[in-house]
Amino acid sequence: MPENKSAPLRSDAQRNRATILEVAVAELTRCADTPLSVIARKAGVGQGTFYRNFPNREALVLEVYRHEMQQVADSAVRLLEHREPDEALRAWMDDLARFAMTKAGLADAIRQATSAPGSPAKPGPGPVAAAAERLLRANEEAGTIRPGVTADEFMLAIAGLWQLDPHGDWQSRATRLLDLVMDGLRAGAPGR
Repeated sequence: MPENKSAPLRSDAQRNRATILEVAVAELTRCADTPLSVIARKAGVGQGTFYRNFPNREALVLEVYRHEMQQVADSAVRLLEHREPDEALRAWMDDLARFAMTKAGLADAIRQATSAPGSPAKPGPGPVAAAAERLLRANEEAGTIRPGVTADEFMLAIAGLWQLDPHGDWQSRATRLLDLVMDGLRAGAPGR
């Protein structure tokens, strides 16, 4: 009988998948060309289990990308629960900068997985853009940023993060860039 693709995974299968993703993030961040067999071995799963979850490199890399982007997006919700909206937004920007810099090797793996003819397209920044939108609206409601800033405009404003050298002094440069963006968002805020 064929396997039901929409059925939830057993708990051991969920653990295997999570472990594979965790190892893949670390290994692909370190080296975009890490062999899948190395990832499977370090995850403690056999080749069959690995390939049932991820039939090829592209599937693994794209799932790692989606997973990591979702983690960054989810941090926005947690920050809004525990901080004032403007503090949450600025802290989330720092999270996004750390993600961009520490996952530089992963970016290479994504480019490799999506650049060949017939390869799947790189997933869009949907969860991150939605998180930015949530943070922007919370700040707009609190009167801490100028009204009407869209997530697209915000993402364009912080795009300089992806130009920083992850092997250089990116922390101070990212802090300065994000402080400038935050100052720009605050300019014209009704609560100022």
